[in-house]
Amino acid sequence: MPLFGGVDRSGCRSRLRAIMNHETVDICLNGVTHSVARGTPASDLLPENNCQTQPGGIITAVRVNNMVRDLTFLLQESADLEWVHVTSAEGMRVYRSSLVFLMLRAAKEMLPQCRVHVKHSLSNGLYGEIDYHRPVMERDIEAVESRMRDIAAEDETFVRQKVTIEEAIRIFSQQNMESKVRLLKSSQRREVTIYHFGWYKDYLANTLVPSSGYLQHFKLRFYLPGFILEYPRRSNPCVIPPYVEQGKLANVYFEAERWQKNICVEDAAELNRRATNDQGGELIRVSEAYHEKHVAKIADEIAQNRDRLRVILIAGPSSSGKTTFAERLSVQLRVNGLFPVAIGLDNYFVERWRTPVDDDGNYDFEALEAIDVPLFNEHLSQLIQGQEIHLPRYNFQTGQREWTGRTLTVSNDQPLIIEGIHGLNDELTSSIPKGRKFKIYVSALTNLNLDDHTRIPTTDVRLLRRMVRDYQFRGYSAVETIERWPSVRRGEEKHIFPFQEDADVMFNSALVYELAVLKRHAEPLLAAISSDVRPYAEARRLLRFLSHFHAMQAESDIPCNSILREFVGGSCFEH
Repeated sequence: MPLFGGVDRSGCRSRLRAIMNHETVDICLNGVTHSVARGTPASDLLPENNCQTQPGGIITAVRVNNMVRDLTFLLQESADLEWVHVTSAEGMRVYRSSLVFLMLRAAKEMLPQCRVHVKHSLSNGLYGEIDYHRPVMERDIEAVESRMRDIAAEDETFVRQKVTIEEAIRIFSQQNMESKVRLLKSSQRREVTIYHFGWYKDYLANTLVPSSGYLQHFKLRFYLPGFILEYPRRSNPCVIPPYVEQGKLANVYFEAERWQKNICVEDAAELNRRATNDQGGELIRVSEAYHEKHVAKIADEIAQNRDRLRVILIAGPSSSGKTTFAERLSVQLRVNGLFPVAIGLDNYFVERWRTPVDDDGNYDFEALEAIDVPLFNEHLSQLIQGQEIHLPRYNFQTGQREWTGRTLTVSNDQPLIIEGIHGLNDELTSSIPKGRKFKIYVSALTNLNLDDHTRIPTTDVRLLRRMVRDYQFRGYSAVETIERWPSVRRGEEKHIFPFQEDADVMFNSALVYELAVLKRHAEPLLAAISSDVRPYAEARRLLRFLSHFHAMQAESDIPCNSILREFVGGSCFEH
């Protein structure tokens, strides 16, 4: 097959005979219907030059009747087709998973008998470590990267194969992939899809590109004691962006990993074992105590600087548990003799006619310009200096600010808590000196893996959290949540993630046991999504992901102040 998935002309005669014998299916692509032989690979319909210069970048997969398939998918029935480009979330997921596969094979060829651990995202890439008979050095990582480029240049094929769980266990036992064997032994699935890539076989739970020739843009960076596999951003898939150090975030992941080792829950197989026996309740209690210890530590730090710190800012991406964290922090501050007062940013929105609009012409309430920053800063300055202010109330129906006569004054033992998307951006509180405010970044930084090679994306956990909460408390279906998610993610990438390293402290709201709980709540919502709607592909992907987990039997042991209660219900806080 030509590089970058050009059309493979082999087999054209047999397909022509099939067409003459009316063994055809109708394929609608870009509004045009084509009759093709039954069993034609989708890749046969690719543009002649599937390359990076095309609008949207290279095509990495295909959407067939709302299901994302690899490009070797055989068209057995009439269908609507849509190319999946690398600039889309699905397309980049395929590209990233394929890069991981390429890296794993190259590492095992250059460092024989090594064991690779793909751990979590960091900066613009994936962080991992390699167990070898000696410490891995920078020259080793350079050798692995060089081998990756050689394999990419050879354009070797990824061959997809569906096998039974028993057969997969046999294959991975022969390759000494112990974590993968334990995962599959605990799985409730009957079969899985594995890929053959030369001599190497693996299972990453994601679709891959047809061949290594697609994988032209990557960088493997030595990052003591491991590596970072860097890849392009969707907005510019031909360029590896400059590396940005994220030391605070790396430390949070390191701490989470160390703690999970202490309690011996490092992957899904061990979580499944705990969730289905009498250790589930203990795991919940220990995990919640760990959270409470960290909340108390943050409160202690604020209390020790009570004469200086007057404004506490809390920010984080969607469904990170900011609201419950703020409530729990307030409780711990009261233990320290402080009595925090919450200030709602929503009441400081500008009038509707002054609200900026996004590229689609819709009101952009997430933009900093949607907030009356001068008035907000004036009120903060007055409060800190002991003055009384008149609190505004924003009427979302009229799009106007109202004054209802509410007033507020605070004393020296009443720090102001402000929770919002722009909390880490100093422009929001520009009149307050940096030394008078304390910024907290909250996010569910999942450190649990399915196995050594398959990480659990933080984004997926947050999406499941939001889906469950939206259905229970906001009246939104899973379809609506999935459809809104890309817009939510764009807002996070623009307004939150660039400022996360500016936080004074980071709080990891992930709970090691939560996927065993979210499974029971999310699976019925996902299973109900019809195949005739676009979110169907995402629903099936998440269902496959959740199939690796067993439901937590001790769910009733989750305390009412848990961050997870914000999403599954039963919280003692008013949200």
